[in-house]
Amino acid sequence: MNRLRRLGACAALLLGSISPAAAQDAPAGQDAALRAYIQTLRNRALADGVRGSTFDGVLATLTYDPRVVQLDRGQPGGTPTPASVNRPPTPFAPYRASHVEPYRIAVGKRRLQAILPRLRTIEQQTGVSGPLMLAIYGQETGYGSVTGNFDLLRSLATLAFDGRRRPLFAGEYLAALKLLDRGIVPRERLKGSWAGATGYPQFLPSVYFRLAADGDGDGRKDIWSSEPDALASIAAYLRDAGWKPGVQWGVPVRVAPGLDRTAIRPLAVSADCPRVFAQHSRWLTMAEWRALGVQPVAPRAPADRELAALIEPDGPGATAYLLTTNYRSILGYNCSNHYALSVGLLADAVQE
Repeated sequence: MNRLRRLGACAALLLGSISPAAAQDAPAGQDAALRAYIQTLRNRALADGVRGSTFDGVLATLTYDPRVVQLDRGQPGGTPTPASVNRPPTPFAPYRASHVEPYRIAVGKRRLQAILPRLRTIEQQTGVSGPLMLAIYGQETGYGSVTGNFDLLRSLATLAFDGRRRPLFAGEYLAALKLLDRGIVPRERLKGSWAGATGYPQFLPSVYFRLAADGDGDGRKDIWSSEPDALASIAAYLRDAGWKPGVQWGVPVRVAPGLDRTAIRPLAVSADCPRVFAQHSRWLTMAEWRALGVQPVAPRAPADRELAALIEPDGPGATAYLLTTNYRSILGYNCSNHYALSVGLLADAVQE
């Protein structure tokens, strides 16, 4: 769950697909037990600068949310096994059809034109592609239309109390308290996904404090209602993840029928998101890929000297992609090949 450690999952996965009726009522005494656990965090909160009145006021309102626990336990966890790493991935084409679709492209084009000067300023400041920022915004929350309606403090308190990833969620609960205590966002707007991701970029509270940016110059970092702030924050996240200015995320390619795929297998399997990186080849330069008969099918392609890895998400014979190091930055936002490919392709479509 690298994405949860750094950011919180994207809206499509984490805003919650189980209806309230599907989750059972909290067992008797769970509310009191939850509040008793949260009380143990009081000294940490005070040491972090949270006022006692803020801590106590929120504590009195907290109740256990069984729906959040049910959603959390439905997520994958534990150490990946060889069988899970080697399981064939699902095809990308259906995901692409539903995530890089005409409506999302059209809205992205309109938003691009509406905020183009601001995007160019953020590009100059961060080196991150404006259409790429916009594509993440579009994939995460539908350009701000779906940001989640879970009470963040209740969700994070429940997840910390449940204990499956207590250190993570206890820390995020305390960070969310700081958002409230410092007047950054009121409780009624401190909402998001069941896993604690909030605002247009779907940041965890701790990520807000680490990377949120002021994109409109008003002295505030409002990722809940300011598009420029949200986009500047997304750019800050990608830059922190290693974004290289002036380099495309990747390019669609046609693979020659005789390519020896055993010769381009990755030299090692990543310990982080192994199923994702197991689909990538080893690194070669764009010039070396062309020499092997892997040819870009888009007007623009990364320079010959750029390193790239090959992915064939729909198998041999279908469109493949050469992925630069900037693709890895997108994976830092959400470690899913389907997600990262859809972000890159949406960015390309929006700027066509």
